[in-house]
This record gives sequence, C-alpha cells and structure tokens, in this order.
Amino acid sequence: MFHVKQSDKGKGKIYDIIVVGAGHAGIEASLAAARMGFDTLMLTLNLDHIGQMSCNPAIGGIGKGHLVKEIDALGGEMARAIDETGIQFRMLNTKKGPAVRASRAQADKALYRQRMKRVVENCENLTLKQGSVEALVCRDGRVAGVETQIGEVFEAKKTILTTGTFLQGVIHVGDRNFSAGRAGDFAAQGLSGSLNGLGLRLGRLKTGTCPRLNAHTIDYSKLSVQYGDENPIPFSFGTERIEQRQIPCHITYTNPKTHEIIQAAIHRSPMYSGVIKSRGPRYCPSIEDKVVRFADKQRHQIFLEPEGYDTVEVYPNGISTSLPLDVQVDLVHSIEGLEEAEIMRPGYAIEYDYVEPTQLKPTLETKAIDSLYLAGQINGTTGYEEAASQGLMAAINAVLSIRGEEPLVLSRDQAYIGVLIDDLVTKGTDGEPYRMFTSRAEYRLLLREDNADLRLTELGYRIGLATPEAHKRTAGKQLRINELAEKLESTRINPSRSVQARLDTLKTAPIRNITPLAQLLRRPEIAFADLAVFCPELADVPADVALQAEVSIKYSGYVERQAQGLKRFQKMENVSLPDDLDYGKINGLSREIKEKLTHVRPRSLGQAYRISGVTPAAISVLSLYVYKMKAG
Repeated sequence: MFHVKQSDKGKGKIYDIIVVGAGHAGIEASLAAARMGFDTLMLTLNLDHIGQMSCNPAIGGIGKGHLVKEIDALGGEMARAIDETGIQFRMLNTKKGPAVRASRAQADKALYRQRMKRVVENCENLTLKQGSVEALVCRDGRVAGVETQIGEVFEAKKTILTTGTFLQGVIHVGDRNFSAGRAGDFAAQGLSGSLNGLGLRLGRLKTGTCPRLNAHTIDYSKLSVQYGDENPIPFSFGTERIEQRQIPCHITYTNPKTHEIIQAAIHRSPMYSGVIKSRGPRYCPSIEDKVVRFADKQRHQIFLEPEGYDTVEVYPNGISTSLPLDVQVDLVHSIEGLEEAEIMRPGYAIEYDYVEPTQLKPTLETKAIDSLYLAGQINGTTGYEEAASQGLMAAINAVLSIRGEEPLVLSRDQAYIGVLIDDLVTKGTDGEPYRMFTSRAEYRLLLREDNADLRLTELGYRIGLATPEAHKRTAGKQLRINELAEKLESTRINPSRSVQARLDTLKTAPIRNITPLAQLLRRPEIAFADLAVFCPELADVPADVALQAEVSIKYSGYVERQAQGLKRFQKMENVSLPDDLDYGKINGLSREIKEKLTHVRPRSLGQAYRISGVTPAAISVLSLYVYKMKAG
C-alpha cells in the first residue's frame, strides 16, 4: 500500500514546523523551533509520556556527557532538566586526561518526565496534540504535513520525524512477540510505508532493556555501595549548584551459575533462535550476548540504579535481556543480593524500522524530498543524548531554512554533535545502532566538556536560541580566563629559600631562576590549586575559569599538535564539491567508489575522504578533477 498522501490544497492552519514524537529528540526539536520564534506543533502518541526514559534512567556518560554540554551551550534543555531531577551525579574518568572526563547522572524518572512535560506545555509558540501519525502529506515535491490514524491532517512548512523505536516496533520476550513502540505503547504502523513511498531505504535495528526489580526484595547488605560525588558538578553552564538530595546506587555481579542458566536457555532467546535477525548496539549488549561473546569471563558487573525518590523500582544496569520470563527470574535469583528479588517489569528486546542516514543531508533533511527532517533513533542511533542532539540540530536547520539563511552544520573540530552527524550522513550505521564515544572525535582534546560553552554559545546566540544571559555569562568567563592566563605569565617567583621550601612541600623540584607561575603549572605534579601558596588571591578564582587556564597551559603541547592536524583537516574541508557533480564521468575511480560518492554526495573533499572504502588514491584523483574543473 502506498502511504504518501498527495494534497492539492490546505486543510486549515499551516504551522511553521511539525515535530512528530515527544522523546528526547522531539523535545529538543520542538523547544528549539518554538524558542526561535516559529509556530510549532508537537504531535505524540501519548501526551503523558513526554520525556519518557524508556531504558535506564540516566543522562550522560563517556562521549554522551559531551553531547549534553553542547546541547546546553547551544540553548537546549536536556542539561537543565537533569540538573533539576538528578538523584546521583558522578564525574567519570577523573584519573584520566580532561578530554575524556565525562559527566553522568541518575535521574528520578518520573520527575524528569514531569518536568519536561511542564516545560513544553508552557513554551510560547508551541502547541501539543495527541495523535498517531500514519502518513506524510506531500505537495509540489515537498513534505507539506502529516495525517494521523483518525484522518486529521496537519500542515507545515517543515516536518521533523523523531519516532524513536515506534516504526513498526515489535517487542520480543522469549518466543512471545507483539507489536509495540515500547512496553505499554502502540507502534506506528503506516509511517514506514510513507517513507518507503518517498524512495527512502529502511532497515531494521534492535535494542533492549533490563527487567525492573522491587527494591523491597533486594538484600542490600550483600552489595557494595556506590555514592555520587560529594560536590556534584552540574551539566548546565547556567546551573550554580545541585540542591536536591542524592541517593546511592549499589553494585553486584553475575557468576558462573548465572552464566550456566543463560547458556542452558540460549536457544530460547529470540536473538539466538533466529527470530530476531537485526543487530543491536555493540557497546550495550544483552546479558546473553555478553555470556556468549565473553565466555572466558567469570562475572559481569551490574549497577542497581534506583528509578527515583518515590518508587521502589530498580534498574539493574547490565542485564538487558530478551530471554523468557521464567529464565529471567532464575538468572536474577542466581545473583548475590537478588536471591529473593521480585521482577516488576520483564526485560525485553524491541525491533524497529530506521532510515539509513546516508540518505540525509548534513542538516538532517532528507535528500529524497524537501522539507522532511529526521532525528534520533529513526537515523540509526541509540541513546537519549544522541537523539536530543539530532533533534536540536534538525530544528535549528528547519528554522534557518524558513528564514532563508545558511544552514548550521557543525564540523568535526567544533563539536561532538558535528562528529555524530558527520558520521551518520557520511558513513552510516554499518547495520548496528550508533553510539557516541570520545574515541570517535579526532580533536577530542579541543572538544572537552568543560569548554562546550566557549565553543558554541556564541553560535547559539547568533541564531537566536541561546539566551542573552548565557551569552553574557560565557563572554565574561572568556574574559576572566584571558586575564588569568596573563596573570600566570606575569606573576613570577624567585628561587628564594622560602619558595624552595614550599616547592619541596609540593614534592616538586626546586627552581634555579625567576619562574612564571605558568611555567610551574606545566609540571605534571603541580595543580592549579597548588599555586595559591605563591599567590593567595588565586584561591578565589572560580573553578571553571581555573580549569580552563590549567588545561590550556598544562596541555599546550598536545593542543598545538591537534591544532596543526586541524589545519590539514580544514584544508580538505574547504575544498567544496558541487551537489550535481557527475562522479560517473571521473576517470580513475572504481565503479564501487563512484557509486559510494554518488550515494552520499559529500559536501567537501574532507567528507569524501571519510566515506568508508574511499581510498587516498581516489581522493587524489577527485582532488585533481575538481581543481581542473574549477580552473575552467
């Protein structure tokens, strides 16, 4: 059945932007479009599930925390939401370099959802409606709106789909399966047909979740306690401090008995029986996957994460599964501390449709048809943070297009969001859900969590999304950083007896000449806080300003090397490729490479270089061809 509705006339009010979906991508897209002054409609299957955390109740993590900070710097909502509803905050990788340190926080699942619902309901220029979108409305070669299951038609200049796992979603628990977008919600059945009708290629992906346990039935006396940070660092640059009470998580492990139970029932897992043919996230595997792939490991860690202040539900992070319920009960009861644990909700796997993201422009608009943007799991990603980043950028670019302005495409050297989107539209997903890691960013020392505001707030302010207050705050921070850097260079210490004694106390070598504090700070064993013994007023420097000065001075050599690599990268990025370039006519390229270039249609020579399978020799041929073409 062909599900694209052709329309010759309007049905009433025409919105500027329609956002389909109210998950993390849909929230950021809707708020961004409305806050930039455009009449926006958010359509969702269930208005009570706005901001629902379908999987673990947490925000951030390695690479993901960077995305949340960047969303905040541009003017998005996620960081402020977790700051207000987080129940345990932790900074990860604190013993490693600043580039890979990452923020993570457990959320009160209900409070997070309630807060997001309140924010979108009270946002100016934003209308909310409940409905199941089953078809796209097309007119004059562009998507002009949507039609719901009951025949309502809503029209708009731009449409953004943020459908999550709802496109023909199927839940699996053992040999039982049923249609659902997630547990408790209907799937969207017709929209995949609309996308197919537009010529977009769809595939199937799989993800999963853990059973939820009753905290009253867990023996916490047998478990290790994991507390949050004593002085939690907020996600949002606008949050001064975390005020709410923090609560602990607990740690336990699987064991050989657990693994025996899983191995004995592996034929009953839909992943291994052949019922599920699609691939799940490589870096967040199910417990049965871990037991099979890492057969030599005697145990796997499980974090017992409370889902909120006022609920007994606990998320056992580490045992995502689609095994039958009776097996889930046995494997849970085999784990220390969980011998009597009651499963309140079973774990499950879910399969769903996605659109191969190489069919998107870097703006997240589809190449096949104008005015249709895709964001989140529909593009093959996994994770709340990846979805929110795409929703934000899709809305920004939809608004800029309506304004008739140039799109905002963040480059790989500007933001993790730039890395994320460039990876998707250039390389695709390789058949498995895409997850962000710091290792994916070539310039990660330049793209730290702590400097996201310095990198992106000016951009967010310029397009009308970041607030004047955020812009002023960031400009003031940059000024203080510059002043501090000058002070550290100009403040010098003499090799006097008292100075040498203080250096000895800090367990660092004596100095021989008059030495700037900046030079002293370059020593690995010296931290910024140590400098206060030589210059007491440095003790009053704000922590975020001190961190910027310390990183820029201590890691200046590494930063400079990355900056040199960045120059080479930008040289290739600056060689633009015409949208209508006929790669079939370029001699010296293999047929396979011509097909890949034609499919992706890279914006620049740099993007062409990042396409999987495009060789350096092919780039040389392409570079010479473009040079000759531009030379006339």
